[in-house]
Amino acid sequence: MTNHSKDAPLIIDIDDTGPRPSPADAPPVAEVTDLPTGQAMQSMATLAARRGSVLGRWFWRLLLALVVFVSGLFFWDFVTGLVARNPVLGYAVTLLLAAFVLVCLALVIRELAALARLKRVDGFQIRAAAISDANNIDQARSFAKDLQRFYKGRADLSWGQGKLTDALTNSFDVDTVLTSLEDTLLLPLDTQAQREVEAAARQVATVTALVPLAFADVIAALTANVRMIRRIAEVYGGRAGTLGSWRLTRAVITHLVATGAVAVGDDLLGSLGGGTLLSKISRRFGEGLVNGALTARVGIAAMEVCRPMAFSATKRPSVTGIVRRALTGLFDKKEI
Repeated sequence: MTNHSKDAPLIIDIDDTGPRPSPADAPPVAEVTDLPTGQAMQSMATLAARRGSVLGRWFWRLLLALVVFVSGLFFWDFVTGLVARNPVLGYAVTLLLAAFVLVCLALVIRELAALARLKRVDGFQIRAAAISDANNIDQARSFAKDLQRFYKGRADLSWGQGKLTDALTNSFDVDTVLTSLEDTLLLPLDTQAQREVEAAARQVATVTALVPLAFADVIAALTANVRMIRRIAEVYGGRAGTLGSWRLTRAVITHLVATGAVAVGDDLLGSLGGGTLLSKISRRFGEGLVNGALTARVGIAAMEVCRPMAFSATKRPSVTGIVRRALTGLFDKKEI
């Protein structure tokens, strides 16, 4: 062993028989390109916004008419034959069929009433926009009273009804009347509607992240979004039935598809952490986050469609805020 002084520098001999690697020869860092795309929501939007051809619509109409006609003939022959063999059983079956027909008629009437109520909400939106443009205080007060009557009898708005009555007596311009409407009647409804959006976003994100079955996330997204839109309509007084819910869903999704809102852009990835967080967690969790955010977009659009008047004094909800409240603690404790 060579004697080495404590204060002397340590010299290590390196075998320099071959070329040394250079940092310039290092391969470039691959960019993350496999970001979540929200495929479930994309497929759901495509299914909901697709319009059938005229030939296809007539096919289903004629098929339905044929099924109803053949079923009617079958039950007529069955009941008349049963009455001939056993009058008591025949008349009992006749009463059951009559009750069934009455229930079907009641369902049809309820659907028509739900569609009429949705059209009434559309009328409120048109009136509110016209009043803002005309700046007529008498029209604004008449609109406020009509909206009060529309929500009359709702226990969750009893406090707002009283506050609005007091505010209208002291309001002398259109902006004050419309602001009072939003603060007293619509703000509690906005809170309820946002809860429905958060619940739907949470459900879609959870199913997408935890259920790897093919098309299960698409079915979950479609079901959750239709139910969410129906409940939002009920919150704002629309009371959408089955046909009304599907009509609202098509209207909302078609609008979002036309404006490109049902797509994963840089703004959406930025609201979820700049896109870098999504590349660090699992692919399924990333898809869940994006599908939840797209569901929030659909929910906000549904609020704008179902609300009796557009957001003005009240701030429009943001996708980031809804996703943060809906998904906090679901995947991680980190800020989304």
